[in-house]
Amino acid sequence: MGTMTVIPHAGPLTRDDLELLRGVEGGSAVRYELLDGSVIVTPAPGRWHQTAVLTLAVLLRNSKPEDLVVLMAPFDVDLAEDTSLQPDILVARRFDLTDANLPTAPVLAVEVLSPSTRRIDLTLKLDRYREAGTASYWVVDPLVPSITSWELRDGHYVEVHSAQGAEQVSVRTPFPLEFTPDDLLRD
Repeated sequence: MGTMTVIPHAGPLTRDDLELLRGVEGGSAVRYELLDGSVIVTPAPGRWHQTAVLTLAVLLRNSKPEDLVVLMAPFDVDLAEDTSLQPDILVARRFDLTDANLPTAPVLAVEVLSPSTRRIDLTLKLDRYREAGTASYWVVDPLVPSITSWELRDGHYVEVHSAQGAEQVSVRTPFPLEFTPDDLLRD
């Protein structure tokens, strides 16, 4: 029989509360994120989610300039005391990173949709990354397959690219990269 975890709080949770929860649940196959003081718990991703994440991360890593770093979840992006997200892929300036987290907005955050995360990725996370000043936000849907990318312009995200299947994706931000959504699902 498992033990019950009680996180003392009087209001929204903080990053310290999140670390307490992760410590008790250590080694589990779920991801814990904090969004506006509420914990988001998502199950381990499936095969096509993982395939898309790994393939895109390799493409990004092979194309990035030296001053940028590409990381995959779980790695905390601490946007506020009550918000610590773990994008599936993040691109950050090397000098912004610590060994434990990214304490500022990434240059690029990528989320790969799953049935359990679709609504949050397309609304709340998109909004938090925008508010934090994340220059680019991409969402990949492995079921279609498709990708949509937004760039931050004058404080608002503008959709700059949307492609499905064999359609070519050609982005310039945060650095030049070309691929198709189908490419992301080749294992």
